[in-house]
Amino acid sequence: MTIVSPVLIVGAASDIGRAIAAEYAKAGASLILAARDVRRLEDDAKDLYYRYKAEAQLVECDILDAAQREALVGNMTEVPGTVISVVGLLGDETIAWSSPAAANQIMQVNYVAPSLLLGAFANRMAKMPGACIIGISSVAGDRGRKKNYTYGSAKAGFTAFLSGLRNRFGSSELHVLTVKPGFAATRMTQGMALPSFLTASPEQVARAILEAHRRRKNVVYVLGVWRWIMLIIRAIPEQTFKSMDI
Repeated sequence: MTIVSPVLIVGAASDIGRAIAAEYAKAGASLILAARDVRRLEDDAKDLYYRYKAEAQLVECDILDAAQREALVGNMTEVPGTVISVVGLLGDETIAWSSPAAANQIMQVNYVAPSLLLGAFANRMAKMPGACIIGISSVAGDRGRKKNYTYGSAKAGFTAFLSGLRNRFGSSELHVLTVKPGFAATRMTQGMALPSFLTASPEQVARAILEAHRRRKNVVYVLGVWRWIMLIIRAIPEQTFKSMDI
């Protein structure tokens, strides 16, 4: 399948966002890179042009600011053919247990704000041939675990939103792809003891996204083994699951 440009990447200053930008640039796409501080993307844009001759427009947007989200959707002279939401916040789960403000921030960043943004773009993209919306969720949303249920519940909500959006536009030109990474070696997980055989690099995540986009997949796990791991975890009886320290 042909990738429809321009490709808007929201959260483009993240490790995975940068890897996605490079992967789509190599595929010949023009880019719109959005982040809270676009100055962080200036060198990236130059590098993308130098390496791949890819044009990259920079747009400032704090996804938690409703006015900035509306401006991002409404002020574009050219509607993107592809929109990818990479925004995410792991947060500190133990703080979120006793701090409504901390819990709210995790939920807003991982579920509410990206859902509202992608829903608004979907309305504009519905009739564009080959249009695609891609949301990066997480395997953490497949089942609530006591060690990260605030983050996991937000990702579960985002996963459900993307599923509903996909079904709503199932008979239209617009396709919706849900991406579920497991462990990823990024700044967000820096310092965590992650098993190497279950941990993807940002580049692996980016390649999996582009391949799934081209094949019009509905859901993709990265790494693929996570699909089977989460199948097993979801099958554990609740009474047993309650006693497990995961």
